[in-house]
Amino acid sequence: MFGFLKNELLEVIEWKEQSKETVLWKFPDKDCNIKYGAQLTVRESQVAIFINEGQIADIYGPGRHELKTENMPILTTLKSWKHGFNSPFKADVYFVSTRQMTNFKWGTPNPIFVKDPEAGRIEVRAFGTYFMRINDPKKFFREYAGTSASLKVDELEDAFRGLVVPKFAEALTESSATAFEIYSQYSELGETIRPLIQADLNDFGLELTKFQITSVSLPPEITEHMKQIAKANLTSDKHINKMQQLNQMDVDKIAAEKGNYEGMKGARNDLMMQQMMMQQMMQNNNAGANQQNNNQAGGANDKMSREDIMKTLKELGELKEMGILTEQEFNDKKKDLLAKL
Repeated sequence: MFGFLKNELLEVIEWKEQSKETVLWKFPDKDCNIKYGAQLTVRESQVAIFINEGQIADIYGPGRHELKTENMPILTTLKSWKHGFNSPFKADVYFVSTRQMTNFKWGTPNPIFVKDPEAGRIEVRAFGTYFMRINDPKKFFREYAGTSASLKVDELEDAFRGLVVPKFAEALTESSATAFEIYSQYSELGETIRPLIQADLNDFGLELTKFQITSVSLPPEITEHMKQIAKANLTSDKHINKMQQLNQMDVDKIAAEKGNYEGMKGARNDLMMQQMMMQQMMQNNNAGANQQNNNQAGGANDKMSREDIMKTLKELGELKEMGILTEQEFNDKKKDLLAKL
């Protein structure tokens, strides 16, 4: 009889997590009473919730707790315990994991329509991941978990995916992001959208710690437009100046390593050729726009200044001496330039 009664009392209450897949777990009391003075152990990234007749009572954070009246103020009040109470009692104990839950997937099954100042109304599909944690166990238990004996991470992911995706569409509209920003600024846009989605998760005691866009799908014609913009940026004046600076550093390095005139001469010849190629790229990119402007101005912009022509002739002469241009090629370029005087 003594052994039977002893087994009816719970003296140690704890949750040794076997995996990261469980976010809520009810301690299996088997209708046993909790011994007065029992030891409750709550580990890091855990919270223990005591339920008295369906009502949330005391909540315990990480540490070791001795279950006595002074450590159970709410439960003591609910049960109207008198001073000096030391009898076994009944309560349901739930453990909640507060660690960060990672790699939840989200995606837009249907395209989202975004207004872009350049492209107009376009379709966007997006995919990504998000991280969450339970930051208010009491609210989470009351508003979502309820009396479930166990709750898994994948159940949580399935439930909140339906909330995250439509909120992403709303948040994307509120952020006023353009198609180019969606396509090229994943991290910045994710941080902008995160607090907008967080507003809905607050009601469930959840914190959205990270919201990330991993891929965006735009219509083919918009994607091609983005590529053209990127190509134009690569041949901008700023980029060419940067390339010239880097090339000059390479020249100095080669000269220092070789330590002779021939090394310096060869490096400078390569640099000159690269600079002319980059300038030609700029001219090709702007050819269409320049041609239209020149036609409107009656050909007035076709002429180069005398200074520019003489400078170009000098550079062409140096290229001919280096053997890069043939005599015929030099003469043809020279004829074209002199015709612009």
